[in-house]
Amino acid sequence: MQKIVKYVLLDILRNKIVLAYTVLLLVISYSAFSLQDNPSKGILSLLNLILIIVPIVSIIFSTIYVYNLSEFIELLLSQPLKRVTIWMSIFIGLAISMSLAFFLGCGIPALIFSPNGIGFLIVTMGLLITIIFVSLALFASVLTRDKAKGIGISILLWFYFAIIFDGLVLFLLFQFMDYSMEKPLIFLSFLNPIDLARIMILLKLDISALMGATGAVFHDFFGQRVGLVASLTIMTAWAFLPLWWSVRHFNRKDL
Repeated sequence: MQKIVKYVLLDILRNKIVLAYTVLLLVISYSAFSLQDNPSKGILSLLNLILIIVPIVSIIFSTIYVYNLSEFIELLLSQPLKRVTIWMSIFIGLAISMSLAFFLGCGIPALIFSPNGIGFLIVTMGLLITIIFVSLALFASVLTRDKAKGIGISILLWFYFAIIFDGLVLFLLFQFMDYSMEKPLIFLSFLNPIDLARIMILLKLDISALMGATGAVFHDFFGQRVGLVASLTIMTAWAFLPLWWSVRHFNRKDL
């Protein structure tokens, strides 16, 4: 398993796209903090970067990489290796390399300019978002052998979590505007890791007052230790459930 992880890790770290991704994150992160007189404003500028660019790069690059690795996977399957070992090795290699790219490009500037709780939180959420969308990429790539369809599924997954989900929530709020929807929104936020990360970061920046009654409810729940533990638990579940599904599908797949 270690040899497969090492091969995948070194192969990805030499990839020019990953290097360009790291440099791009570093330039944007440094610019966001340098152009602002307050580190909190720089964190807000990085928020869209983490919630939009990081997920789409993670899921699309990982999906393409898995398809390009198909011949290598078939070679490994001819060896006396368990399928779970092969698939988990690919996931670990992808997760470590993409997380390292995010940490070098965005995490280090965030910790340098904001060496406090919010800096550590945004790095933690960024790493979790990266791992989650790598996991979703493996799930998408194992569903079909067609590379175009796999990439299309990955894009649809990102589009759903980044855009469509918020539209559905707004539709529900509009339909049930005569009822109190603050508490159901807490449950709905657990269904989208991007929204959950956004809420955690905004509450840490003390912007919940701008969110009205909903912000107060979020602050009462997510601001407590129980809410923080629940959020991290849900984010961890989002990282490993798609991976578990992909492992089950890969074990049964006829290659």
